Amino acid sequence: MKKIIAIVREDRFTMVKDALLDIGYPGMTVTEVKGHGHQKGITEQWRGRTFKTDLLKKIQMEMVVADKDVEKIVQCIIKEAQTGSIGDGKIFISSIENVVRIRTGERGEMAI
Repeated sequence: MKKIIAIVREDRFTMVKDALLDIGYPGMTVTEVKGHGHQKGITEQWRGRTFKTDLLKKIQMEMVVADKDVEKIVQCIIKEAQTGSIGDGKIFISSIENVVRIRTGERGEMAI
């Protein structure tokens, strides 16, 4: 099993979520986060003043999936979240040792 953490732009989140639902992956945990990568934020102007915003709002999605489904999910996220501009986000993939469904006690992939 793998845990996929995807950090995407706020305005792309709904498209990513809907696309994942369409391919059969509705389960995820979603968190509103702030951060920056190589671009170190953006500079904006408002009422003639310049403001530096170094922590940009993003959406973090987390899901645990079967090993065989990882590439399909990653490609789906990339397709929907990619704008080609700096700040599109990141996807992190890590191994999960075990999962337990509290309601039934099921373990492993049966619990996903």
